[in-house]
Parts: sequence; C-alpha cells; structure tokens
Amino acid sequence: MTTETNKTVQKTSSQAPSFLNIVVREFQKDKVALISLIILVAILLFVFIGSAIYPEELVQRVSLRDKYSEPGVKYVLGADIGGRPVDGLLLIGARNSILICLLITILTEVIGISVGLIAGFYGGWVDNIIMRICDFIQVLPITMIVIAYMVALQANSIWHFIFIMTVFLWVGITRLVRSKALSENRKDYINASRTMGTSDLQIMFGGILPNISSIIIVDAILGFAGNLGIETGLSFLGFGLPPSVPSLGTLISYARRPEVISSKPWVWLPASLLLLVMMLCINYVGQAIKRASDAKQRLG
Repeated sequence: MTTETNKTVQKTSSQAPSFLNIVVREFQKDKVALISLIILVAILLFVFIGSAIYPEELVQRVSLRDKYSEPGVKYVLGADIGGRPVDGLLLIGARNSILICLLITILTEVIGISVGLIAGFYGGWVDNIIMRICDFIQVLPITMIVIAYMVALQANSIWHFIFIMTVFLWVGITRLVRSKALSENRKDYINASRTMGTSDLQIMFGGILPNISSIIIVDAILGFAGNLGIETGLSFLGFGLPPSVPSLGTLISYARRPEVISSKPWVWLPASLLLLVMMLCINYVGQAIKRASDAKQRLG
C-alpha cells in the first residue's frame, strides 16, 4: 500500500506543469493578452526587418526643399523639419529605442540579480550594507540627477544615456530578488546543498536563481516597458538621446514645437501611436506572465 502511494506521489510530482505550460494556458484563457502578444511580435518583426531593408542614407540625408512635406507619393508618412522621411525615421528610431532599452534592461537585471542574490543569500551585515545603499539611491531625485548629468557633462551620446540609467535602475530588481532569495535560503534543499559542500556560487546561481526565474522574467518584461517610457520622456524634454539619433523619443520631441503639434501631426503622431500600442501590448503580456508566475508559485 505504501509503495503504491509513493508511486502515485512521484507520478503526480513528475506531471506538475512547467512554467511554459502555465504561460501557454494563461494566454489561451486571456484573449486580450494573446492578441497583444501577436501584435507585439508583428511590430517587432516589422521594425527589425523593415529597418534592415530600409536604406539608412535616406534618413541621414537632409533636404530643406522637402521640409515638413505632407504625406503623399514621395513621402508615405511625410517629412520632418530636415526633409527626412518620417517612415524611415520611425523604423530606425523604433529599432534604436528597442535595442537601447533592451540593453538597459539586461544590464540592470544582471546587476540587480547578482546583488540581490548576494544580499539574500548571506544576509547579516552584507544584506544591511546593500539595502542601505538601495535606500539611499531610491530617495534621490533620479530624474533631476539624470538631467543634470546629461547637461553638466554634455553627455550627448547613447552610451552616456545607457550608463546613467543603469546606475539608478538596478535597485528595484535587487530588492525583489533579495526578498525571494531570503525565502529560498530557509528551505531544505539549500541546507542540503551546504551540507554536501556545494559552493556558494553554485547554490545561488544553480539552486536559488532557477527557482525564482519566473518572477525575474516578469520584472524584465515590465521593466523594459518602463525603460521605453523613461527614454521617451527624457528625450521629449531634450535630456535623453541626442537629436541626431533617431528614436521614438526624439521623434515625439518634435511635438514641443507649437507649429508642429498643431498643424503637422504626421511628424510626431506615428511614433506616439507606435509607442502607445507597444506599451499596452507589453503590459498586457507582462500581466499574463505575472499571473502564470503566481500560479507556478502556488503549485510549487
């Protein structure tokens, strides 16, 4: 009887759904999230394939005779103040924004995960020092510091922007990973690994990290959407990416000109609509994956 019970338990545990299966099931139930995922994938394919095909020299060439040309045969979406095609700027700008924000997200996630695992695993004075640093960063007026950095140092480049954003944005994921690592650190499999002489790095990155990976994926997706919003907002104010770098933010920043926002919507409206659709889709997809992550945690 005991043998049959053990077999039943083993069979049930082996049939526990994986995180991927739970995600697929969640998308099947949530049609809005599924449609958002399809739209998002279509946008990404269109942007990256289109930007690879589109000749970049047309975007870099200034033609003052075509200044603010309206949408038509020559310019499908019209032209900007320099006579450059808005459709080309939109494709290349969207690609640049996605890649820049993706790089910021990857850097902040790597730093935050590593620091959070160290704080949660070791605890004690190590945890206290790291958390006090996080507290200090979080109370700073980050937006004002970023603006001051970009202005005072004339940091008019992509890499300066990526650097200053990474310096401040790793704190959120650090706190999340630290709290989950503290919880995992009390479980039996961690104590067993320590007893067997497993190294700390193997326990942190081979034991704890895989068990909290679903939460990290959710944070990365939602964090990417947040980084897109930050880049757009700072570029709109003139303190983000340089105007020479096409991005969604620099395109929308044309709306700061009264004559453009009132009578030339083709310059800034396509980028605004694309950003709006992308943000909505990412958030719907992220919320669906978050629900799947919560379900996975309940199932163990």
